[in-house]
Amino acid sequence: MIVFDLQCPNHHIFEGWFGSSDDFTDQSARGLISCPICGADDISKAVMAPSIGAKSNQKSAIDLIPAPIKEDAVGSVENAKPNDAVQLSTPTGASAPSMTEMKAMLSKLAEAQEKALESSRWVGEDFTDTARAMHYGEAEVAPVHGEASLDDAKELLEEGINIAPLPLPIRRPDKEN
Repeated sequence: MIVFDLQCPNHHIFEGWFGSSDDFTDQSARGLISCPICGADDISKAVMAPSIGAKSNQKSAIDLIPAPIKEDAVGSVENAKPNDAVQLSTPTGASAPSMTEMKAMLSKLAEAQEKALESSRWVGEDFTDTARAMHYGEAEVAPVHGEASLDDAKELLEEGINIAPLPLPIRRPDKEN
């Protein structure tokens, strides 16, 4: 596997994992790669620094802490819309979390998602129709999760239907061994 930093025309940078550089080229040419932030599909490789580990007695020069959103960038975080531009800042005096701390944070996130999904019903590819039916009073409102294309998700949001992506990928219940 090879990891590339990718960039869309709106300067959003995100990570992509590929079997080879040729896999990236092939998937990009077929329009299979899109920006997870704005949905743009004109994706190119971003400039990357080589990943060189720090000595065990030194801290890394790269600060990997996610920067908090400055409220004045979009008025307020609560009023932010999915495609709003957001100005990021670096915390002062903060140090990067260790690999152990990162694993612990991801583990807690996975536990929280699993707990949230316990009371949610898998609706699979019917997610868009189910969300609309609940929003318009045609079905009983209940927590559900499933699949939706990026275009379908945008349409739901434009209709005022509140949806959110899961922070971590899940295994489809109908595809489990």
